[in-house]
Amino acid sequence: MKRLLERYGWEIIQAYHVQEAVQILRDNRPLPDLVILDLMLPDIDGFELLRQMRSKKIFDTLPVVIVSALADPEQIRKGLSLGADRYVTKPGIIHNLAKTVMEVLRTGRRKTMP
Repeated sequence: MKRLLERYGWEIIQAYHVQEAVQILRDNRPLPDLVILDLMLPDIDGFELLRQMRSKKIFDTLPVVIVSALADPEQIRKGLSLGADRYVTKPGIIHNLAKTVMEVLRTGRRKTMP
């Protein structure tokens, strides 16, 4: 994913663990333009990380795109209801991720939840 997005000229900051991601978000001001979140993280559930992010006012305007192999409609609804702006399933990632990132960067956060 990183190489795919770098081809579009975007600077990618990558975290492999939740604590690393939290540190990046804490230390980078202004905040990144977008967070791409995998749900299957090694240390906590990605839904929990999203829940924690959305509970903090500082992240209100930070768009989050979930990228996951969990393509079940219930999982997608859950991610969107917790505050993700888009949900891209991994089998279609190569075709959809860059397009989705461009759209979210252009439009910003969704104003209402689905």
